[in-house]
Amino acid sequence: MKNNSVINIALVGNPNTGKTSLFNQLTGLKQKVGNYPGITVDKKQGKCKISETLTAEIIDLPGTYSINPSTLDETIVLDTLLNENNQAFPDAVVVVAEVENLKRNLLLFSQIKDLKIPTILAINMVDQMDRKGISINVEALKKELKSEVVLISSRKNIGIDTLKKELQNYKNWDTETLANISEKIDPNFFNELKSEFSGNSLYKSWLLITQQPNCHFLSENQHIKIDSFKKNIDKIKKYQHKETIYRYQIINKILKKTYKVDKTIATDLRSKLDRILTHKIFGYVIFATILLLIFQSIFEWASFPMDLIDTVFASLSELAKNNLPPGTFTNLIAEGVIPGIGGVLIFIPQIAILFLFISVLEETGYMSRVVFLMDKIMRKFGMSGKSVIPLISGTACAIPAIMASRNISDWKERLITILVVPFTTCSARLPVYAILISLIIPSKRVLGIFNLQGLTLMGLYLLGFTASILSAILLHKVLKIKSRSFFVIEMPNYKLPSVKNVFYEVVEKTKAFIFGAGKIILALSIVLWFLASNGSDSFTNAEQIVKAEPSSKNLSEEALQKKIASYKLEKSYIGTMGKTIEPVIKPMGYDWKIGIALISSFAAREVFVGALATIYSVESEGEDVGTIKQRMAAEVNPVTGKKRFNFATGMSLLLFYAFAMQCIGTLAIVKRETKSWKWPLLQVTGMGALAYIVSVITFNILS
Repeated sequence: MKNNSVINIALVGNPNTGKTSLFNQLTGLKQKVGNYPGITVDKKQGKCKISETLTAEIIDLPGTYSINPSTLDETIVLDTLLNENNQAFPDAVVVVAEVENLKRNLLLFSQIKDLKIPTILAINMVDQMDRKGISINVEALKKELKSEVVLISSRKNIGIDTLKKELQNYKNWDTETLANISEKIDPNFFNELKSEFSGNSLYKSWLLITQQPNCHFLSENQHIKIDSFKKNIDKIKKYQHKETIYRYQIINKILKKTYKVDKTIATDLRSKLDRILTHKIFGYVIFATILLLIFQSIFEWASFPMDLIDTVFASLSELAKNNLPPGTFTNLIAEGVIPGIGGVLIFIPQIAILFLFISVLEETGYMSRVVFLMDKIMRKFGMSGKSVIPLISGTACAIPAIMASRNISDWKERLITILVVPFTTCSARLPVYAILISLIIPSKRVLGIFNLQGLTLMGLYLLGFTASILSAILLHKVLKIKSRSFFVIEMPNYKLPSVKNVFYEVVEKTKAFIFGAGKIILALSIVLWFLASNGSDSFTNAEQIVKAEPSSKNLSEEALQKKIASYKLEKSYIGTMGKTIEPVIKPMGYDWKIGIALISSFAAREVFVGALATIYSVESEGEDVGTIKQRMAAEVNPVTGKKRFNFATGMSLLLFYAFAMQCIGTLAIVKRETKSWKWPLLQVTGMGALAYIVSVITFNILS
């Protein structure tokens, strides 16, 4: 039974109404991101103290224009508001509307109001009313809507306390319906509906009829009952159309009495900015400049904290070896756990900077302009402007990026987008790129301005985008699927980014990287340490075997110990695995150690660095390991006597990770989204073959 002092409050609203800003104001850092039961769509929840005796569990539902869903995200809203057995079923609903687009926002409000759930209208961005020439008669609006109304600015923290006070009184809110659809559309039909489904509100019964395929919570008996009632589908569709017209008629009448706009005051800054940012030439130049700034910053700003973290963990590993009692446990801590954790934390600065820029671009409203700008280009490749959102989201992670393709209505466009998104350079590739670029590309200035390492990183990102575009062209020609779609996108108002929103976004995304990738890296580091610290008889008798070799007679004690450690690693379980695959990867310029890291990184690309850190820590047992970067830089190819991570091998690895799938999680989500193993298997084999061929050619040319 639910505690009376804790209530569920759902935040509902159209996209771009500031709903997430309000969520952040109410919950602060007391929020968590999970998945809705049975589906991999993010659900944001957080706690908010409404009063001394009342706490609210705030659920931030996906943005939607109505309760008539056309995407999976919108289906979640429908399920939450109709399914009383849903854990998130609200005691009260806050409908967040934008002050400039009240007419459109009120359609959703009117539908929720008619469900007879206690509902309040929060009109957001009221700090812009004077500048936009808007005035609202709040008391009259309350009366007309038969609902509580509060004016807020979630960015400026205006009206938040008033909203909390109103929420304390949610049980006393007016739940009378706003639109009497039964009298306006067909009284006989709706009277019969009311009689047949007497346990529900009339509007909920109507939604069960019209949205039956999306109501997954219905029992088999309920489906049979609804099917028997739905005799004339064309009539149902006609009534839905009539309902929408009727609702807008009511909304227009209400706004005519309560909402005024002085168009002589409203500024035209937005249209001026749009003309520049979406210009057919300057728009692309501006976008390219922004990307260049991002990649320069990733190297410029992150280099110091990354070196600091790397040094700290190298020192911790050495400290553990020198101060803990010798034995298996100490080796596990010094060679497995500490390098594993360090392999995660070292990349936090770069990950955080990347998420910072992406969040700022989304907050300002610029990302929608990029989508609009790219639509004409993307259509030539079998995609649409909406495909840009998954492709750009892929710079964070391919998994949510693939899920973001659900907003693409055309199946062919959506399938192509799903298949090419993994080419986009995700944050998991960033650790691999960062360490390899720092090893093989000098930190020089180009034209006295640009960092050569930053330009290389940008080149790899552009290579990923280019690969996705070329793959899309090929798929567009090969896939024999009928396609016809229209591109519609809403351009939100420009606004200064909210520091609080950006902060929460960066914190949440960075936490997701640390605890998501971190668990995998740490677990694999421990497994790799075990495999590298144990082996067959040759491993057990390594010291005797090495000392018996003639070449070991004149070696110093330090050189002898290093030779023993290398021999043990080679004869360990992991060494045996590496030697088995070495003939396959040798043409790419890799040895068996890199091969082990390559195999390990199929769990997650970023494991590559952590795996090498563990392998080199085990090999250097008893000596000062240094940082992972120093250890990789010092690694020597015993055949040539030259550095292992030279320019040829480094570029081969960079291009391998630019093209290879290397992510089990992405394969799983592609299978789930396409409902077939055909497409993920096509992805992993196609991208793997491309990565192998390109790496072999690159290494042999540069060698």
